[in-house]
Amino acid sequence: MATSDWYEQRRTAIHMLRSGCSATEVAVEMKRPLSWVYKWQRCFEREGWAGLAGRSRAPKQHGRRLPAATRQAILRARSELEAEAAAQTELQYVGPAAVQGRLRKKLISPLPSTATIARVLRAAGMTQRRLHGLEADVTYPHLHPDQPLQLIQVDIVPHFLTGGAALACFNAIDVVSRYPTGYPSDQRRAADAVEFLLRTWCEIGLPRYTQVDNEGCFSGGFTHPAVLGQVVRAALWVGTELVFGPVRHPASNGTVERFHQEYDRHVWDLLDLADRSAVTMQGARFFERYRHSPHHSALKGQTPAEVHAQAPAKRLPTDFSLPPGKLPLTEGRIHFIRQVDPAGMVTVLNLEWAVPKPHPDQGVWVTIEFTMTEATLRIYDAAPDANTRTCLATYPFPLKEAVQPRPAIPSAPESTAALVTGFLINLPRAIRSTARAAAHFVSTIY
Repeated sequence: MATSDWYEQRRTAIHMLRSGCSATEVAVEMKRPLSWVYKWQRCFEREGWAGLAGRSRAPKQHGRRLPAATRQAILRARSELEAEAAAQTELQYVGPAAVQGRLRKKLISPLPSTATIARVLRAAGMTQRRLHGLEADVTYPHLHPDQPLQLIQVDIVPHFLTGGAALACFNAIDVVSRYPTGYPSDQRRAADAVEFLLRTWCEIGLPRYTQVDNEGCFSGGFTHPAVLGQVVRAALWVGTELVFGPVRHPASNGTVERFHQEYDRHVWDLLDLADRSAVTMQGARFFERYRHSPHHSALKGQTPAEVHAQAPAKRLPTDFSLPPGKLPLTEGRIHFIRQVDPAGMVTVLNLEWAVPKPHPDQGVWVTIEFTMTEATLRIYDAAPDANTRTCLATYPFPLKEAVQPRPAIPSAPESTAALVTGFLINLPRAIRSTARAAAHFVSTIY
């Protein structure tokens, strides 16, 4: 088969994957093994379309070995990053990209690639062990949103500027409409997480559920029992229900995890970004194009902005701010998706809770409800939107302060342009282009 034919097969496989087909469906259609599909998917995610071109199998270095001094510098940089992460004095990034950033600051030349760094770390036994076995086979409860603003997923992806400085890039996306936002931060403290979430609830809207992972900036840390941190209090204050995904299970936050790949490809892989303002500017252009691009097969020809406009949105005003000082606890609910451990316990907010008669490899849904009179923790076998579910256990949750009524939160008024965009959804496809032009015109005069 000619080289061009191989290349076209690889491109076709990527087209199918990006249109929503599973890897198994692609393998069957292309009459190729599943390993072939995964191989070229990884090449595409790493290098884009250029990664699909054939390469010589000859070794590129022809016997040249990595200098011993460079190898030692890699291991020293990793050790320094691990110590800083343990002390929580810096951002807790210790992977190959972080090591490369540290080497760049130390003026190590030639600078080794992240693949080389990963190989050296593996050989030295300094890579983080991935968990397999029980956790990999757990079936976790999850929400099934079918309308915009039912569920927004939030996550952080680390990146490094040209000079080696680290940024924590917060991204958020509506799971149904695929409407995104994002912002880079110098740090990922609880205050930075709250600031980004307020920005998200202003730009995307206040969803029923806001899902995050278990990083300390979201959860309040891993030391104090029954900790109720800044992010929990902010979510209760504005009226969204915070959902903490399973521990070390990024697939449960899969929509935003996949979005990170698009963000990386269109923001970080295109330019050398020297400072945070450059990242912010490049990111803003990408988010705006993404919101108005009809590229999602699941959206059936509509853009994320069009689908998002189908649901009435309550957004925080652009000038919204939380009251100064520590926020009080207010009425509402927070949720946790957890695995039952072999002892029949789940860990929530640094406390252990027993699950009666647990099943092997069971995932459960834990809800803490705060009312004016009490706080109650309940453990369920399914998510709140399941057709049927069973409450497995109920416990009082310890509080050190009174719960206050949730305040009335003002909602940002819908702009005239947004109203026109919402009206677009009900127009026949044939006249949408004319209506879009009208909406753009209205947005320029109001």
